[in-house]
Amino acid sequence: MESWNQNPSDAVRTHSPDGMNRRIDEHVERCVRHLAESGDRRAISDYLERLERAWDLNRVVTVAASAVSLVGVALAPRRRPGWAVVGGVAAGLLLQQGLFGFGPLATLARAFGARTRREIDLEKFALKALRGDFERIPREGGPLARANAALVAAQGC
Repeated sequence: MESWNQNPSDAVRTHSPDGMNRRIDEHVERCVRHLAESGDRRAISDYLERLERAWDLNRVVTVAASAVSLVGVALAPRRRPGWAVVGGVAAGLLLQQGLFGFGPLATLARAFGARTRREIDLEKFALKALRGDFERIPREGGPLARANAALVAAQGC
């Protein structure tokens, strides 16, 4: 199942190391397969609720960079002017993320497991398909076949 999450226009995935992307994809696959094997619609719904509350990569980067910028602005007048530089660098990195869709902060956040909104949505669509929300997922076949079909169907959403 090498190619279920391919999107050449995804700047974050394109600029992230392949191993990092693979680790995130494997996590999604394990979750979807586990829930397919359990067949528990309530567990799927509960996990979907968790995904609805999950912070995506842009939110993580925005909050982190903004917090560092605010700390720099707050501490620069009282302590040392170096804090203004820290705030300025954080603001610059945030600007880079906004303009190009990727940057060092995104890579750092991904190293800690942050996922793009699209990656989270793909997992949500796959789980909704497993739960029976869509008609494209076959009812026959084992849990692995259904999990694979759900991941492929999510890619088409």
